[in-house]
Amino acid sequence: MSPCESPSPAWPLPKADWYGDLGRSPAGFRENLQDVLPSLPAQDDYFLLKWLRARCFDLPKAEAMLRKHLEVRKHMDADNIIAWEAPEVIRKYMAGGMCGYDREGSPIWYDIVGPLDAKGLLFSASKQDLLKNKFRDCEMLRRECERQSQKLGKKIETVLMVYDCEGLGLKHLWKPAIDTYGELLSMFEENYPESLKRLFIIKAPKIFPVAYNLVKPLLSEDTRKKVVVLGSNWKEVLQQYIDPAQIPVEYGGTLTDPNGDPKCSSKINYGGDVPQHYYVRDQLSQQYEHTVVVNRGSSHQLEYEILFPGCVLRWQFRSEGADVGFGVYLKTKVGERQRAGEMTEVFPSQRYNAHMVPEDGSLTCSTPGIYVLRFDNTYSYLHAKRVSYSVQVLLPDASSAQQIQQLGDKLGEVALSHSP
Repeated sequence: MSPCESPSPAWPLPKADWYGDLGRSPAGFRENLQDVLPSLPAQDDYFLLKWLRARCFDLPKAEAMLRKHLEVRKHMDADNIIAWEAPEVIRKYMAGGMCGYDREGSPIWYDIVGPLDAKGLLFSASKQDLLKNKFRDCEMLRRECERQSQKLGKKIETVLMVYDCEGLGLKHLWKPAIDTYGELLSMFEENYPESLKRLFIIKAPKIFPVAYNLVKPLLSEDTRKKVVVLGSNWKEVLQQYIDPAQIPVEYGGTLTDPNGDPKCSSKINYGGDVPQHYYVRDQLSQQYEHTVVVNRGSSHQLEYEILFPGCVLRWQFRSEGADVGFGVYLKTKVGERQRAGEMTEVFPSQRYNAHMVPEDGSLTCSTPGIYVLRFDNTYSYLHAKRVSYSVQVLLPDASSAQQIQQLGDKLGEVALSHSP
């Protein structure tokens, strides 16, 4: 057992020495918080223990974390946030929702990743409203846990989450989207500690390990341990933890909306592409790491070595004054500069009006080798082009990649065992 772990107390808690010889009690913690106790959403020992466990029972750190949470609650107007109505575009196109309870009575939250149009949402709504909407979801789930505790006569503190990753693709790796999602995760970790029961990943595509590796550093070690990637038998696994009557038909259960909708769309929002009439901006301000001048009649090449398949090249760039060509190539000879025609084109070269709208994109590298990102100005005989850019090589998370590979191997073995 790690220093941050402690046995979960039974409900209700004994009056003294709740953690045996660990001697961990919130009494001193409560004493230090006398000035803010009336402002807390709950004052019982269960609530206080969440913050202590989140900071390994380091009282000063736990106190600082909780006091910061109170500042966030005040900023978000948390006591009235359930009545807050998000902008229409968020209500219609922010995917996810609470639907049903697991076999122990914990609420279940579904996140629908594939149809989520992150770029459309960021072009149509403020980041502050997106954060406030997620905070509202978290507060709603916290209150639902309280209601379940009263209803069932036992303490319900955590939420079961199901992430449907079907359709997860390169568009979801857009840097501003990942950055915003990171802020949402950090907000959850910092303001609702010890609230996740387990997180099931279903229908994970091959690109999932890359996406997970981008957000994993923002998750606590405890949260990471609760992330489970399920294979093709995910419906059976869900039913081990959730009664089929509490699972939408869409996910292998028997639950429908009153009108018979198998997706339970009244509870779970499935997102979709945001219509452009919602857009209030056509670009986001970005910081670029490098700037280069591409001379007239010339090109500028950037080389990146990819050591194993499955890595993703991600880029953003803008030009000044006029358009610029861009393409990605795979070198056929190592150690020497090659012309575009001598390399294998893997991302077609074309001219972009990056002086009007910044460009971004990504490419999954299916084979190892030296990849060349080429800014092309050979067609311009009069003007040099100033280009600002950022490029990243995104690596897959080794453990989740191994999980997916093992799940794929098992699926292959099953298929072979049933072949004639």
